[in-house]
Amino acid sequence: MPVAKPSASALKRLHEEPNIWLATTRPDGRPHLIPLWFVWRRGRLYLCVESRSIKARNIGVEPRVSLALQDGSKPVICEGLARALTEPWPPEVTRAFHKKYDWGIDPKDEYDQLIEVKPTRWLGW
Repeated sequence: MPVAKPSASALKRLHEEPNIWLATTRPDGRPHLIPLWFVWRRGRLYLCVESRSIKARNIGVEPRVSLALQDGSKPVICEGLARALTEPWPPEVTRAFHKKYDWGIDPKDEYDQLIEVKPTRWLGW
């Protein structure tokens, strides 16, 4: 059932779970699905990706995305609008990646693009 914001149990999982699946749409309409590290801050999902990756190119053409936490027996699914952020990246987001993964994201590294996803719809059952 769709809801406007994640439940309390979903919020806990968004802070703790290590991976989320991102679905983007290729220019020819085919889906592209990939697991990624992510953080949840200020009501948004953040993903750090390579700017030359398929997912980044897809988002540049079609910003509507779907995301799902890994546990298929307790689904948490988000539909949203994705966009690449310009530098400087939000300090609280870079700190969150470091705290969660011991990973200092940096636009000068291989993963040089920070994607922000603004949720438009949540699903779960």
